[in-house]
Amino acid sequence: MVITGRSARHSIRRAVSRTAAWATRPDGNGRGALVAFGALAAADLAAVAADRTRGPSRAAKPLLMPALASYVLRRRPDARTPAPAPLVAGLACSTAGDTALLLDEHEPAFLLGMAAFLGTQVSYTTGYARMGALRSVRKRPWQAAGCLAGWAAVNAVLAPSLEKRLRLPVAGYSLALTVMGVAGLGVGGRVGAGAVAFVGSDLLIGLQAAGRKVPSQELLIMAGYILGQYLITTGWLDRLDEDGATRHAALPA
Repeated sequence: MVITGRSARHSIRRAVSRTAAWATRPDGNGRGALVAFGALAAADLAAVAADRTRGPSRAAKPLLMPALASYVLRRRPDARTPAPAPLVAGLACSTAGDTALLLDEHEPAFLLGMAAFLGTQVSYTTGYARMGALRSVRKRPWQAAGCLAGWAAVNAVLAPSLEKRLRLPVAGYSLALTVMGVAGLGVGGRVGAGAVAFVGSDLLIGLQAAGRKVPSQELLIMAGYILGQYLITTGWLDRLDEDGATRHAALPA
């Protein structure tokens, strides 16, 4: 059997189509996608632990958030049930950010990655607001005030160590990150814990950009990021399930 270029391309397209169909087909639980996410996370953390931060050994990194997005889409009970758009958008922006930061460690890629993750923070904050985060924040304004004071203090300490061109973008992004963290705490539960882990991971990246080193920094950054995204995603979907069950129970018999 002779495999031509055309038949090879057709086979690849068919394989991609089948994979995409599996990744988005609802099954009510999404366990397969979550298992894939766990395997990809383990592979990427092993690569980071082995001090391989670039190259083919990090091939799992840009696939992490698509695996979580697949979990979101497959966990739906049926194709008519919409997935939470802010969560899917946030995971898509994270995929773009992961890819940009993986390809290059220099300033243009860093700024591009930061811009992509800014989209993640805005998307997540929008979703948290829809889940009632603002009501919780208004009840505990001291929590928001403390987080904003922490943001100001960290930027005041790190800014002198950053390149001048990075100071304003880092300050703007970190403010959006802090707002996302505050809103996540307003939602509470696993979403709040995930938001804190996400903020902690990005704080380590900020320290790194300012030339501050801590032991196992790269591994801690990636572990916090993976844990944060997992907790945010699973907590978000559980919260939607709970809200749906509450609304169903309130309907007249």
